[in-house]
Amino acid sequence: MIKPRFAHWPRLTDWVLVLLVLVVLVVLIAPHQLPVSLYKLSLVALAGVAGYYLDRSMFPYARPDGYLCVDWRRGTLEPEYAADYEVVHGCELAFVAAMLRRAVIVAAAMIAIGLGA
Repeated sequence: MIKPRFAHWPRLTDWVLVLLVLVVLVVLIAPHQLPVSLYKLSLVALAGVAGYYLDRSMFPYARPDGYLCVDWRRGTLEPEYAADYEVVHGCELAFVAAMLRRAVIVAAAMIAIGLGA
């Protein structure tokens, strides 16, 4: 069985690394703006997490990964030019709707906080 890439890292670790690089850049370019930048970044990140958990709590039985044929956490054995994870036949539209729903809820939460901060 093939393990997913970076399976030993916690989820979203790569985004934390990107955030740290951006913070270092702010410190180097405009150190006086660091408190404002950290405040805004933390609010937007918190809004993204809040939007994700809002979606999970509002739609507990319509998680996007519930429409996949194979549990994505177990890795894949697909050929090189095939889909990573196949969607259950007949559930394609529900899968797309669940993915778009989650993206819209998370984006709306982030925009709401970004406009209000």
